[in-house]
Amino acid sequence: MLRAWTAPDAGQEALRREYVGFVEERGASALERDGGPHHLTASTFVLTRKLDHVLLAFHRKAQLWLQMGGHIEPGDPSVADAAAREAREESGLATVALWPGGLADLDRHVLVGSFGRCHTHWDLGFVALAGRGEPIAVSDESERVAWFPVDALPEATSPDLPGRLAHVSAAVRAGSSGSVRQG
Repeated sequence: MLRAWTAPDAGQEALRREYVGFVEERGASALERDGGPHHLTASTFVLTRKLDHVLLAFHRKAQLWLQMGGHIEPGDPSVADAAAREAREESGLATVALWPGGLADLDRHVLVGSFGRCHTHWDLGFVALAGRGEPIAVSDESERVAWFPVDALPEATSPDLPGRLAHVSAAVRAGSSGSVRQG
């Protein structure tokens, strides 16, 4: 997936090459939380079909509003499936329809204190489209879940969130209008 992905800009392309090297070096352990303090994670940016609102969770450990996401579990058939599972678990959405374009964003970030032995998440970002009227619920990992206009995000967000939202929104706009994959 990483080898085939066309990055949207030079920064994402440089990250893509680093991700490929990381996975080649680490092999299957790159996917495992227990494979070391540096590992891949999967996230989903849940957007409205008009791409004007994003569903965020106020993460209990990070104390930030973030997209849905987390670790890849042994039972996940793929990274995309992990992203869809995490989105369902953290948002309460009954069904998560992944955008058919696949991977939309990469983000490597260092974690602090409350994340235990996890040090660096090499996150693979996917997109799902949902309606704002669909029922949502808070998970054990979050304090709140809410929709926000993409151009009026809450103050307590990760500094990279606006740029990541720009990447994923641009990917969806540039992609086909084909069917979405249910996850």
